[in-house]
Amino acid sequence: MPVTAPTYDLTLLLDPQAEEDARAKIVGDTLATVQAQGELLRHDEWGERPLAYPIERRASAEYHLLQFHTGGTELLSGLDHSLRITDGVLRFRIIKLKPGVPAAPDMRSSAASARRSASSPEGEPEAQVEAASDDEPQDELAESA
Repeated sequence: MPVTAPTYDLTLLLDPQAEEDARAKIVGDTLATVQAQGELLRHDEWGERPLAYPIERRASAEYHLLQFHTGGTELLSGLDHSLRITDGVLRFRIIKLKPGVPAAPDMRSSAASARRSASSPEGEPEAQVEAASDDEPQDELAESA
């Protein structure tokens, strides 16, 4: 059985106040580095999203997820070095995925559906909540009344 190279996730949080050309160059250079020394599996642009806490006085960041295979540590150390010193990168994280980890969710479609359900008539969500199954405990107060 051939041994496959491990899969890594690189999450980039870019400064939304940086120029569009500068952000595109950061992403382009990162993609080129990954493709030159590894195998790019996926690149998801998650768009601008609010941060849980301010980073460098920014309340939001532009998110990107890159998934790739690499057999050596040269790519990882090179990415770590270049992203640490690049202006416009608020945060980044490289994580080695364990085998069998499910695919990353499509954050673009979930954001669009959340906006649609918020703008639906009467503010009701599009999907209905499933009825409770017989295995779930029932409200005992309702039975005693």
